[in-house]
Amino acid sequence: MTSLASSPSGEATIRVWDPFVRAFHWSVAGACAVDLTVLDDGKLAHRGIGYGVLALVGVRLVWGVVGTRHARFADFVPGPRALLAYLGALLRGREPRFVGHNPAAAMMILTLLALLIAIGATGWMQTLDAFWGVAWVETLHGGLANLLVVLVAVHVAAAVLESLRHGENLVLAMVTGRKRR
Repeated sequence: MTSLASSPSGEATIRVWDPFVRAFHWSVAGACAVDLTVLDDGKLAHRGIGYGVLALVGVRLVWGVVGTRHARFADFVPGPRALLAYLGALLRGREPRFVGHNPAAAMMILTLLALLIAIGATGWMQTLDAFWGVAWVETLHGGLANLLVVLVAVHVAAAVLESLRHGENLVLAMVTGRKRR
């Protein structure tokens, strides 16, 4: 999936994010926003959206193995040395630009996916007789949801900062699927 096109400014662009990755990203973002702000905790709609997010994460995990190039975990998950080298370069203001995910973004993706699974699991646990009304499960579920809000804010801030540093609108890239070559 490397079709070339040009942007309105005439720069060559390349398709990086496939339709599934973009639909997954915005669906999870929207579902979490609704679940965290509009719906009552524990009600049917809250649980339904939570299970829907878990299903999306499950499909994304499969797509991370069999999907298009930049969707595959093998394309962007860094080893410890690559991550430390990137973070060192970032601290010096000399981080390289990546067509796909940079190593820090890759770690954020893995963290967010794991967090969504943990939130879904603790939410589901609250529906089981063994954990019904158990305070630590409810507290953990709420704490994980709060951590998600914090990490999403970091994710958005990092995308904006990287967009400014590299002169590329990464939010738009997650809408169109295209980045500059």
